[in-house]
Amino acid sequence: MKGMEYGSIEREIHVDASLEVVYEVISSPEHISEWWADSAAVEARPGAVGELVWGDRVEVVPITVVNADAPRLFSFRWAYPDGRADDSANSLLVTFELTPSGTGTKIRLTETGFREMGWEAAKLEEQYRDHGAGWDIFVPRLGEYLSRLVSSR
Repeated sequence: MKGMEYGSIEREIHVDASLEVVYEVISSPEHISEWWADSAAVEARPGAVGELVWGDRVEVVPITVVNADAPRLFSFRWAYPDGRADDSANSLLVTFELTPSGTGTKIRLTETGFREMGWEAAKLEEQYRDHGAGWDIFVPRLGEYLSRLVSSR
């Protein structure tokens, strides 16, 4: 992949769910654990620090909520270099933008900050590819979970 900038990852899907339902699913721990992490602990308010957990606490990743503008925008920082949340922008920023689309919602996910991490070229490429592959799995899972949730209500 010559010439790739590794600047941002973007994914977009349309779901047949309201903005309010989608916002709840991307920002509340009980829903995050259904489509992404095995468990989550975070409040949907700017400055809130929480964690995402995979496995039996095999991987624990701190997150810090940056923006929680219900029901249209939710963003957080994660992947801190030393594994601890801090105030620096030296982390990755994940943003979910929600817009009405027909009878449903368009979800646009953007993850940025890869170049700003200061990684060597090989690690930058590896992390960018790993995160891209992860979102290729989890964004469709988000859509599938929302479909199940809405059809059961």
